[in-house]
Amino acid sequence: MKKLEKFNYPGCSRETIEGKRHYSVGEEKLPSVTTILQATQSAEKRQSLERWKQRVGAQQADQIKNLAANRGTAIHKIIEKHILGQGYLDMTELGNDAHKMANKIIEQGLSKWDGYYGTEVTVHYPGLYAGQSDLIGVHQGEDAIGDQKQSNKPKQKEWIEDYLLQLAAYAMAHNQVYGTHIRKGVIHMVTPDLYYQEFIIEGNEYLKWESKWLRRIDQYYKGVK
Repeated sequence: MKKLEKFNYPGCSRETIEGKRHYSVGEEKLPSVTTILQATQSAEKRQSLERWKQRVGAQQADQIKNLAANRGTAIHKIIEKHILGQGYLDMTELGNDAHKMANKIIEQGLSKWDGYYGTEVTVHYPGLYAGQSDLIGVHQGEDAIGDQKQSNKPKQKEWIEDYLLQLAAYAMAHNQVYGTHIRKGVIHMVTPDLYYQEFIIEGNEYLKWESKWLRRIDQYYKGVK
């Protein structure tokens, strides 16, 4: 993928404050997008997760979550190195699975990107929040935010609200700091059996998710922390 030299993204460090992830950007310590999403999670979603834990058992639930997290980290590393043109090889069993899943995203998803401004870069909205975006670039002729996800099973769009809110959060931050007008987000998702899905928000639908994200920020800073 072609590197588009247009923006300089800041370096940052992560730290945990009162058990919650924050980013240090310049002089600010900003809560992460995921911290805000977790803190403002609906009671219905919390109850659904609790029912799932009870159904599969606490130990099994932890194993499933840890495997997904480790596999997701490996997939992101492989894709990042591919975008940068550096290559990356993980010969472990988990790494082998991650390579197959990452290659599916590369073949069916990243092929639609014309170039990239940054990958795994920190974006922030001064005074409000920060986060690490998987991909910022040009998707089929339009500036966009990209996100790579792995899932144990196929998803429907209405099940991935937090993922869509993440896209809106990163786009809004980028627009604020860099004066861009990004209104498009793309999620590339793959399952262990290599079923690929793509979810896109743009135009008025993007604005709907941006409005929802603004409400979550408001909720967070009004005390749901």
